[in-house]
Amino acid sequence: MTAAEPGATPAADRAPAPDLARGAMLLLIALANVHRYVFGAVPGELVPLDRAVVLVETVLVDGRAYPLFGLLFGYGVVQLARRRDAGSGVALVRRRGGWMIAIGLAHGLLLWSGEIVGAYGLLAVVLAGVLVRGSEATLATVAIGGLAMAAALTSGVPPVPGSPQGSFVSITLAGPAEALVARAGEWVLSGLLGQAVGVAGAVALGALAARARLLDEPQQHRVLLVRTAVLGLAAAVLGGLPQALLLVGAWSPPAELAGLSSSVHTLGGYGGAAGYAALFALLAIRPGRGHGRVAGAMRATGQRSLSCYLAQSVVFVALFPAWTLGLGSTTPLWGAALVGIGTWLLTVALAVASARTGRRGPAEAVLRRLTYARRRTIAGPGPARGA
Repeated sequence: MTAAEPGATPAADRAPAPDLARGAMLLLIALANVHRYVFGAVPGELVPLDRAVVLVETVLVDGRAYPLFGLLFGYGVVQLARRRDAGSGVALVRRRGGWMIAIGLAHGLLLWSGEIVGAYGLLAVVLAGVLVRGSEATLATVAIGGLAMAAALTSGVPPVPGSPQGSFVSITLAGPAEALVARAGEWVLSGLLGQAVGVAGAVALGALAARARLLDEPQQHRVLLVRTAVLGLAAAVLGGLPQALLLVGAWSPPAELAGLSSSVHTLGGYGGAAGYAALFALLAIRPGRGHGRVAGAMRATGQRSLSCYLAQSVVFVALFPAWTLGLGSTTPLWGAALVGIGTWLLTVALAVASARTGRRGPAEAVLRRLTYARRRTIAGPGPARGA
């Protein structure tokens, strides 16, 4: 009988900082996504409160949340493979990635074509060998190359002044069948391929951070984390400010500079992702805070990040698209932001309740079962141990 393949790390043995970061990150994800459901805003006619929302979210949220998600995903891949030999680790990451593509496909077709799960699954399948077995030099090359591709993807694409980030066409369609067909194309081009290119560098950067155990042992890297938090968040704000001023109509540059602002915004997003991750790691080691109620709630949410992420889409789709209640045609950006915050708080409450009963998130349970389905065959008869 062959020894059983190790299962997922039990919740009690997980490092607190990555889960805390994932839980807080979901607030940024909610704010980044919810205003893309708003399709009634007219460019140039945003009210002052909406302009304030655009300004704040452009420098602190948009283009920062998903790279942070990517960094934490790359970190998690290394954690996932750490307890296995290189060969089985690569196979496990690819198997998990394949099922993530399937989950992303269902999510994208049924709910939200801008979703990210499928893109991370694709990167897991394609980059598994590099993330698990690649040298640090190779990971650094992928990180730099991915950052360059992400910046090039937005180069020369100036945003529309006085306008929020654009909605998907599928959100504006009243017919459910018509919207589903539109989402299929949007998911392939934007949700799968576009997102994968945009965050590939962040995933490699997260793997590099995991090799150094920066979030597993944040107390050992306090000085580096402080510097990363300060410089990274400063880069996010400074890199996002030109595009933010352009979007709110406070800056009217030549077309060349307007297009360049998008690339600078993207580069600042990578800095912001690293800064946020470092900040959350520092919060996890502050005396009296790492195991406090707020930190505990964030950890519970982070341990159920996939379920909470999918739950956001359920709420937003029920409210905003033209093919459901259609509130996206009348909701102001500030109102949508409040819905995003409220939805995140709801998922935090559900995650805490789930943690108290010792239950996993439903999406995590499904993904775990699919990923580790072969363990019984490997181990032979008898129950498999592990979380």
